[in-house]
Parts: sequence; C-alpha cells; structure tokens
Amino acid sequence: MRADELDPDLAAAIAEIESLGLPGWSDLSVAAARDLEDDLFSGPPEPPVADARDLAFDGPHGEVPVRVYRPEGAEATTASTSDAAGASGARALVHFHGGGWTLGTLDSVDGICRELAVRGDAVVVSVDYRLAPEHPFPVAVDEAAAAVEWVVETADALGVDSDRVGVSGTSAGGALAVAASLRAREVDDSPTPAGQFLLYPIAGDDFETDSYRENADGPLLTRADMRWFYERYLRSPVDAANPHAVSLRATDLGDLPPATVVTAGFDPLRDDGVALAERFEREGTPVRHRHYPAMAHGFCSLADRVPTAETALSAVADDVREGL
Repeated sequence: MRADELDPDLAAAIAEIESLGLPGWSDLSVAAARDLEDDLFSGPPEPPVADARDLAFDGPHGEVPVRVYRPEGAEATTASTSDAAGASGARALVHFHGGGWTLGTLDSVDGICRELAVRGDAVVVSVDYRLAPEHPFPVAVDEAAAAVEWVVETADALGVDSDRVGVSGTSAGGALAVAASLRAREVDDSPTPAGQFLLYPIAGDDFETDSYRENADGPLLTRADMRWFYERYLRSPVDAANPHAVSLRATDLGDLPPATVVTAGFDPLRDDGVALAERFEREGTPVRHRHYPAMAHGFCSLADRVPTAETALSAVADDVREGL
C-alpha cells in the first residue's frame, strides 16, 4: 500500500515546505495554527472561473457563509443531457474543507474548489462550517447536512440541477461529506447527495493502524496532529462511538451515494480510507477507490507542482462529470 519512497516531485515540494521550519499543528495553540494556515494559503486565486460569489444561508446554529464557484458554461446543461436526465441546470458539488474540524476557511480551500469547478464542470459550493473547539461535534455535521439541503432547495436560484448535487471533501471535510450522506439516509424527506467524492478522508480513530505507525511523523500530517484534532473536535470519548463523527463506527455503510475514495501511501489516514472503501463495496455502496502509493496527505493541493497529483485531481474530476 506504500511505495518504497515518496514520489520525487512530491518530496521536492515537501522539502521546500519543511525548509521553512514551521511547527506542527499539534505544537501550536488553535489561534496560532489558524494564523499559520492563513499565511500558508494566501495567494492569487487560481485557476480562473466565470464567477466566485460569497453568499450565506440560515443554518441550524446561525448563518453559514458559502462561496459559490461557477465555471464557464455552467449556466445550463446541453439539450441531450436535459432530455436524458430531466435536468435544467448544472451539476453541483457541496464541498467541505479539511483542517481537522479545527482549521480551515473559504480562502484556504479556494484553489482546490476552483480546480474541481473547472475540471469537473460543476458549480462548487464551498461551506465555511463552524470550527472546533468553539463549536465541537456535532455542529459541523449539522451544518454540512443543512448545506446540502440548502443547495437542493435553492437549486433553481443557483442554476443547478437538484438531482445532481454531490458532496466532496478533503480530510475532515471528507468525514463531513460521509456524515451528510448518513444523515440523509436516516432522516425522512432529507435530500440524498447524488455522489460522494472523498479525498484522503478521516474515517477512523484507531491510531495504531499500520499507516499511522508507518507515517506517524508525516509528512504533512502526523499522528500527533490527528490526536490534537480529535481532542478538540469531540466533546468526550463517547462522541467517538457516533458514526457521524467517526464513519467507520457505522454499523452499516451500504445504501449510500456512489463514492470515489482517494488514498495515499504516505498518509496516516491511508488505512482508514482503504477500510472505508472496502466497507462501501462490501455493504452495498458503489465505490471507486483511487490509491496513490507514493503520495502523502493533502497531495491534490499540489497539482500545480506534482504530476501525479495533477493526474489524481483530473481523475476525481472525471468521476464528478461521470457520476453527477
């Protein structure tokens, strides 16, 4: 499941990052970690999209900011698509950023949302859900589910097809995407996402898996970081038994929207993502598992520098176009 060595292009990018001498997330206060993330992810918006607009909706815990990305030509579907699927708008992705439920902003995930919009030919709705520890579980899950409902309910105004609304997320955002799908399965009259696109999702809380031991010190994400994130997200150990917090705790992962699961060999979360994909397949949820043995956590954000990351992001975009 893990290559002998990191991909050389990724290794060069990581070496450049590590040369900055930055502390690990778990070595910082929450405020300092958020400040550092703001510095790391500041930069010009790329790639260009037809429109990127900040909006908000009334969620269960107050107003939830979102950023809506619209690629060129997303105003309407082709006649053939409309006839085949009864569609009157574009496909859409409701996207949840990573950051261990503790870090992350609309700006920090701006690049990958733009990439998904352009490459996937989809309207992407990026959700600025409330963060722990100020807002611990289940606040983020509540807002993730509410975001899906809002996009479906306002599909006409957003110019999207309410039957082609999927969920996507990186890391902790992948966990929220699965949680939103579980919530939809459990709650009557709740809209069901049309697909799940999960990039190196957090899915378990066992810190002694092979991938946690092999990649305890990273790169880019460490076992200590993950303990730090969980300690801030969960109100108590009891929350870890809830499948909306820890996906692999679900008794049944069948009858969920078709999923793409991306995993990386040098990622502490690798085995959790693999187990999630295997359970999807075994329990009746259609799944496509895309594994990259020489990659590390978060690698798709380096698509402009790492050819394998470029290939992986394009493959996910292909899945979005095919699945929605």
